[in-house]
Amino acid sequence: MASTHELKANEQQEDAAPDIFAPAFGKTGLSLLEKVKVQAQVLVPLLRAFRAELGEEQANRIANQALREWSEKLFQDIGGQLSGSPRQKWDAFNKALFKQVGGDVDLEVLKQTPDAWEFNITSCRYADFFRQLGEPELGALLTCEMDVDIEAVGGPGITMTRTQTIMKGANYCDFRFKMKTDG
Repeated sequence: MASTHELKANEQQEDAAPDIFAPAFGKTGLSLLEKVKVQAQVLVPLLRAFRAELGEEQANRIANQALREWSEKLFQDIGGQLSGSPRQKWDAFNKALFKQVGGDVDLEVLKQTPDAWEFNITSCRYADFFRQLGEPELGALLTCEMDVDIEAVGGPGITMTRTQTIMKGANYCDFRFKMKTDG
């Protein structure tokens, strides 16, 4: 099984790759977690004000819809900038994503073959941060729910199954990707 440290060693060999997130988030030099923390500084007070005015259920429903639409468009745009087949785009996207995530999650790779990638995230600083804020639902919207949009970058040839996340109280996040292979 590959560990987070082995993945980081592979990433260091490819540091010259362009930052595919720069058009959306700017070239800030910040990690993805730091960018999420900046987003939260604005979104948490705004969401809390909407909850006070509209009620928690309606405010959360509106925030969920708006953030899901934003995420879907964001990752469609990023995927559209990448060249190659849907699988090549997905591979490039995930390589860039894990470079941005860095040590902010601990990853245990269970299986990595041409047609499957299975891993667990065993520790997550994103979940820690949003729990400290008392906003795990917002954390799930800003981080966990985006995984569906990331999956879509790979087109119909890639499917993800995830039954639990640390953000929603589980001991680990379980990611199981199945990929169609040519031939």
